[in-house]
Amino acid sequence: MPDKPLLVLLPGMDGTGELFAPFVAALDGQLETLVIDYPREEPLGYDALEAFVRQRLPAKERFVLLGESFSGPIAISIAAKPPQNFAALVLCCTFASNPIGALSALNTIARFLPVERAPGFAMSHALMGSDATPELRAALERAMSSVSPQVIRARAAAVLCLRNSGKLALVDKPMLYLRARRDRVVPRKSGDEILRACEQAQLVEIDAPHFLLQTRAFEAIKAVSSFIDSLP
Repeated sequence: MPDKPLLVLLPGMDGTGELFAPFVAALDGQLETLVIDYPREEPLGYDALEAFVRQRLPAKERFVLLGESFSGPIAISIAAKPPQNFAALVLCCTFASNPIGALSALNTIARFLPVERAPGFAMSHALMGSDATPELRAALERAMSSVSPQVIRARAAAVLCLRNSGKLALVDKPMLYLRARRDRVVPRKSGDEILRACEQAQLVEIDAPHFLLQTRAFEAIKAVSSFIDSLP
């Protein structure tokens, strides 16, 4: 049986990749992973971040790309014009265009990031709801406070300016969309837009908040592993 492809993880708005820790730990070696983290001091838009990611993708090894939340548009753009060793796309709680229903949550994230102050209850509630634990709150604070507030604000602005580029229609590889039923950040219509454009995409819904990979790691792993096992 051939080796499973590498799972490349693109992070949420913090861009650190540190919040993937619960998901990677729960994998327990079932899949090899590569976490790509973004610059913490340099405000980059989606085009620049896509170029940054492309330079760090595996050169020859077959891989599946997972874009979480903020990174969904980057993953979609890469999947629309993929390298030869690209196998499939996984999208988690994300969007292809400005998720209008998320404006208040995104503004909350940007507002709670002065240098002197770590993210508080409002951000934790938006991202994790009642599933927040002290460990996850602490991890969120560490990740967000390690990134320049200007960078976070620039990323939030990039999301709010995002328009559907039509790249979804160019994706011809297998796709899995993970949707959190209790997502307070990304509305259902954002996932529906992706699923309409990519009729071959598979949908898995999980009873989770926006931080699906962090709070429902084992359920997410089951869905992702099953999807990867089904790849030709």
